[in-house]
Amino acid sequence: MDLYSSLFEIIDMRSFSNLWYWICLAVLWSSASHWAMGVPFDLLVRARRAGGQAERDLLDIVRINTNRLLYIVDVSGQIILGLSCFIFTGLAMLGFYYGVEFAQAVFLLLFPGSLVMLLNIRAARRLKNSDGTLEVVGKTLTRCRVYTQIIGMISILITSFWGMYQNFSIGVLG
Repeated sequence: MDLYSSLFEIIDMRSFSNLWYWICLAVLWSSASHWAMGVPFDLLVRARRAGGQAERDLLDIVRINTNRLLYIVDVSGQIILGLSCFIFTGLAMLGFYYGVEFAQAVFLLLFPGSLVMLLNIRAARRLKNSDGTLEVVGKTLTRCRVYTQIIGMISILITSFWGMYQNFSIGVLG
């Protein structure tokens, strides 16, 4: 057996029947909902409970992440948008027009993540224009987290339905 066949035996390209794909999907949405705008949600909970140093730490990390995210968007946002559109169009064409299951799986992982990134950019812009108090930061991060969880639930639902459809059609037709 050569390296190519060994690699494709380990990494099953029929992604929707692979346990590792579903573990990756669960980890992706679990961590995406925990890290709202790059800030761990437990830090917000601790800042609301304890105040003091925990509140200052939260406000500092939110300020740093807001400035960092907005700097990246302002400097290279158009390039990132163009590359993202190119990649998503390629994955969608490969996956849904040509029927490459691996491209479908990658598209269903990455595209909802881009929606979450847009949500984070919007939250960062809102926080940049606010006064930066714990109340405003907490409300914005909580809203960002809830919307991320909603996008995640819809994404998991669509991905699981599409995966079941693929597995049943392969099982019946193949």
